Order: sequence, then C-alpha cells, then structure tokens
Amino acid sequence: MTSATTTAPKAATGYRYVVVGLLAVVYTFNFMDRQIMSTLAEPIRKDLGLSDTALGALGGLTFALFYTTFGIPVAWLSDRFKRVWIMAAACGVWSLFTAGCGLATNFTQLAISRMMVGVGEAGGSPPSYSLISDYFPAKERGTGLALYSLGVPLGSMLGVALGGGVAAAYGWRTAFFAVGLPGVLLALVMLLVVREPKRGGLDEIALGADAHAPAPPAFKVIAAFVTNRTLLCVAIACGLSAFVGYAMLTWNTPLLIRVKGMTLKEVAAYYSVILGVTGVIGTFGAGWLADKLSHRDRRWYAWIPAIAFTLTLPALAGLIWAPTWPIALAFIAVPALLNNMYLAPALAVVQNAVPPGQRTMAGAILLFVLNLIGLGGGPIFLGHVSDLAKPRYGEHSLLIGYAALAPVIVIAIVAHLAAARSIARDKRLAAAL
Repeated sequence: MTSATTTAPKAATGYRYVVVGLLAVVYTFNFMDRQIMSTLAEPIRKDLGLSDTALGALGGLTFALFYTTFGIPVAWLSDRFKRVWIMAAACGVWSLFTAGCGLATNFTQLAISRMMVGVGEAGGSPPSYSLISDYFPAKERGTGLALYSLGVPLGSMLGVALGGGVAAAYGWRTAFFAVGLPGVLLALVMLLVVREPKRGGLDEIALGADAHAPAPPAFKVIAAFVTNRTLLCVAIACGLSAFVGYAMLTWNTPLLIRVKGMTLKEVAAYYSVILGVTGVIGTFGAGWLADKLSHRDRRWYAWIPAIAFTLTLPALAGLIWAPTWPIALAFIAVPALLNNMYLAPALAVVQNAVPPGQRTMAGAILLFVLNLIGLGGGPIFLGHVSDLAKPRYGEHSLLIGYAALAPVIVIAIVAHLAAARSIARDKRLAAAL
C-alpha cells in the first residue's frame, strides 16, 4: 500500500457532489445498520427475554466501545494511506456482521455481532470527513459535511421503514439480512467511483505550509486536540447532545409500541417518515445555516445547536404527556428535527481548525468523545432508569427514563454556549474562514 497524498487533482464541482452523494449513501447504510437494533428492540426482547438495560447495551454500549476504540487507529491509517480503500473494507465488514446479527440466538452472540459492526463502522465517518474536506473549500465545508450527514436521518428512516416492515412480515432475523447484505455491493461501488483527492489541495491560502505538512504521530494529534479549548468544548457539547439524541433514537420505537400503542407495521409506515423528513431538514439546514451565519459571527456554529436543544425541552414534555400515538408522533417530530443540528456545524469547526494531515484523526477524536458519551451512555442510561422505575410504573417506566433526559439537555445547552465563547477567540478558525 502506498501513500495517497497527491494522487488526484482538484475535483470539478459536479464530481465533488457525486462523491459526497455516494459517501452519504454509504453513511445511510452505516447508520441504518447501526440503528436497526432500536427498531427491532421489542421483538428481540420478547424472543430472547432481555431487560431494558440489556437492550440499551445492545443499542449503544456494546457498539460504542468498539466503534470508538477502533476509530483512532483506523483514522491514523487513513491520514497516511488511501482513505477510499479503508472505507470500502470497513463497509464490507459492518455489512456482513449486521447480517450476522440475524443468526444470534442469545444476548452474547448478538453482542459479539454488534461489537464487530462497531469495528467496521469505525472506518466509515472519519475518512469521509477528511475526503469531503479535500473536495470542498473551507467556506463551503459546512454544506458538504451537512450533505454527508444526511445519512443519519435517511439511515434512521430506512432502518425503521425497511427493518420494521420486513420484521413485521418475515421476522426480525430476516430484517437484519435485508439491511446488512446490500452494503457489501456498495463497498465495491465505492472503489470504482471515488477517487482519492490531494490532501489539503483546497487549503493553501488559509493554512500556508500546514496545508501539505505530513501527518504527525497520533499522540501529538490527540494532545493537540485535548489542549485546544475550542475543540474540547465542541467535543463535550457534541457528546452531551448525542447522549440525548441517541437515547431518544434508540427508545422511540419501544416507547411508541409499548406505551403509546403503535404496532410495528404502523411504526414502519409513519414514524419512519417523521424521522426522514425532519432529520433531512434539520441536518442540512444546520450546515447551510452555519455556512451562511458564520461569516457574520463564528459563534453561530455553537449557537445553532444551543437554540435547537432549548426548543427540544417543551417537546420532550409533550411527548411524555401525549395520550395517543398520533399526538406522540407530533411531539417526536420536534426533537427529530432539532437533535441532529449540532453535528454538521461541529464537524465544520473541527475540519477547519486543524491542518489537512490531521483531519481524519481529529474527526475520529470528535467521534470518540461523541459516541462514548452519547451512544455509549444515552441508550443504556434511559433503559436502566426504565428498569429501576418498572416495579412502580410497569410498562410506563420508559416515560420516567425520558423525563430523566431533561437535566442532560440543560447541561448540553450550557456546553454549546461555552463552545461559542471559545470559538469567538479561536484565531486559527478565523483564518480558515
């Protein structure tokens, strides 16, 4: 394998959108494979006899530990070798083990498959962030990253629609096969379509000599990240935001079925549409707004998610109160629209604030913090609170878990405001913009 720092010229505008579109499709499958566990939680719970804490671990912690741990070494490789090859291999791995979840007969087997899905998905997003940053200049990077981030709502939507629909008709095991196996073909398409761009080819003016500096050792990138006040504030704010977002995303389907009275077929038909439409608008809108408003004041990168999570609080109260599933869906639409609005602005801050040779590692560090706190903590936290409340509240114990998210939302808002203060003082970010 050879280094790929200078293998392709700057891309034409049309081709760069083809690339980011294909990467968004890959991310859609990435997130669909990641989140299908929440869609199938109820039939899996009944079939395998699992507790809410165990379901929370399968939906979050078992995946997140391996996803975050392997993200750092994969990013180190991606800053030195061909990112496209690494991403294609990763796509094949996570797709095969998603299908493998359908063969599990107990918690241990399912947990091992989920761990391996996490290992594969560790090679998905950090190299993608770096590639997109080499196809889009700094002033348009928020939009490019927002287009890629559409994989989150689209993957969530398809995971619910396809996974729920197939499970309702043929069982939860078949749903894993249907969602996982097409990703193997997608890995081959990626190798044929995506060209490796020149690292830092769009950053000469903003970063000077740093634009083509070789990737430093991993420990230096990690040290630079954790000692950079802006990056650390953004990472912590993202982790708290993801804690809320992943907790709700994991438990919305069980809540709608167990407490609000929906069937799995109705979830596949209606909830999936809510996730897709609101998520696309919120994710792309946040990136677009960040690009537009950051020229006036860089603090909008953090103000946008702070405002979004402030508006989430009353919607959470409405969701808990909702007496029927149609009313619950109306309230779910609000956090579904707003809870992803932290991601694209945060990615733009990180990718603009570090040299090109550090971007994959910096993206991986952000994801490490985001997913360890958010995906690793949010789903199991809500599930454990539900188990603690079950002796008193029965099937409605999930509502207590949702209520427990309110203080975390408040802390997340404060963290984004702290990040806004740091962004305003960051000279390197100002130079990149």
